[in-house]
Amino acid sequence: MNIFSIYSHDFNEGDEIPKKFGYKHGNEKPFIIFNYIPDGAKTIALVMDDPDAMGAVGKVWVHWLEYRIRNNLALAVDGKTDFGEIGYGGPAPPDKRHTYIFKAYALDVKLDLKEGYSKQELEDAMKDHILAEAKLTGTFAP
Repeated sequence: MNIFSIYSHDFNEGDEIPKKFGYKHGNEKPFIIFNYIPDGAKTIALVMDDPDAMGAVGKVWVHWLEYRIRNNLALAVDGKTDFGEIGYGGPAPPDKRHTYIFKAYALDVKLDLKEGYSKQELEDAMKDHILAEAKLTGTFAP
């Protein structure tokens, strides 16, 4: 059985995320691939966050919010990160090695959020529309 999944050619599950993807080291966006998108999916949403930031800054830090309409996966609509910027904001742990989680969601609706949306707005729009979820993790040290 084929199960919805995500992966990257840039790093393997659980491995170190290369420095060039770090916020202070080039801030390049890793290439994320979605596999086995469910038939009924109309939108693919992606959230990258850092739950380990809770200890350092008192919250889960949002690094990337993005969604793509299935019939045009090349066009992404980005949300606002906790850096206060729209688009990708790479790993930037302030204290020690952190684990970053990339979560993909296959949704049964076409999202229509405007660029710069928040994580809460995305979560509200996804509520009761998630067909499948997948995740990829990587680590990064200062």
